Amino acid sequence: MSSLFTPIRLRDVVLRNRIGVSPMCQYSSIDGFANDWHLVHLGGLAVGGAGLVLSEATAVEPEGRISPQDLGIWDDAHVPFLRRITDFVHAQGAVAGIQLAHAGRKASTRRPWEGRGAVPPEAGGWTEVWAPSAIPFSESYPMPRGLDEAGIRRVVDAFRSAARRALDAGFRVVEVHAAHGYLLHEFLSPLSNRRTDRYGGSFEGRTRFPLEVVAAVREVWPERLPLLVRISATDWVDGGWDIEQSIEFARILEEGSGVDVIDCSSGGLVPGARIPVGPGYQVGFAERIRREADVRTAAVGLITEPEQADEIVREGRADLVFLARELLRQPHWPLLAAARLGVDVAWPPQYERARPAG
Repeated sequence: MSSLFTPIRLRDVVLRNRIGVSPMCQYSSIDGFANDWHLVHLGGLAVGGAGLVLSEATAVEPEGRISPQDLGIWDDAHVPFLRRITDFVHAQGAVAGIQLAHAGRKASTRRPWEGRGAVPPEAGGWTEVWAPSAIPFSESYPMPRGLDEAGIRRVVDAFRSAARRALDAGFRVVEVHAAHGYLLHEFLSPLSNRRTDRYGGSFEGRTRFPLEVVAAVREVWPERLPLLVRISATDWVDGGWDIEQSIEFARILEEGSGVDVIDCSSGGLVPGARIPVGPGYQVGFAERIRREADVRTAAVGLITEPEQADEIVREGRADLVFLARELLRQPHWPLLAAARLGVDVAWPPQYERARPAG
């Protein structure tokens, strides 16, 4: 049995393998509602053999969407179609998870294939975007307003309510998005957080709001179900958030906040950061956080080959491997990876005649 295809238990949830689907925005929603595209996209990845299928970044309030076409979970009316998706994912033997998110100062922006920059209200955007401080992501992005403490409480409550809806929708895993330059990451990094109140300044101040969000989610998310947090382990910029702070943050999340897995990505806070992109370029972050914070981790970042993924788990560099673009290219990558690694896994009976020989 390869390490990649060894099941893993997270609280009362058992994943059939160590392969997870990273959240990938589809920019295909209207007013936050899931639709047939999301059902086919996520359902197909479950059919393809992944152990954990995470939804795209799902906004906890309307102003928390990256684009007007983002998925949302700020309204009870969003729940029924999401339940249809989770039922299908679970029927295929995978576990359905959802990433709860708020885009912060990177909200109200265009879909990637429509160019960059802000979406004006007349095109479906909105006038107010939020951040720890009034610093825009770039010249073409909206100018944010700094959240006051009442606004912080509002967003914390929005995450709490979203977690309740996620449970009603049948999700068995929740991931809090604190990476890629979105709102929670903006509070963590001194490059975007210039506050002088108790939510800024020191490491303790900058982590206060993200920790309040995680605590609010854990408060309503059942103890039997796992909670993940995605972080950017470094901003790749001097003077920004870095791996040492990530290790300490991960330790607090695991010890005091009931977090089960740290999903270790990087970057996204500032444009123009010099990132040494290459196969497995972020795996070292997952390895260090796993070892030094004593917490389970997920590795991401240009992991494309079955042998590469298997080695990451076998060598104890991470507990899970999350794939994104490779699964867009090959939605049945897990099934094909098992065949290449010589592992006998169940195929959907409808696809059994396509199983590789030998």
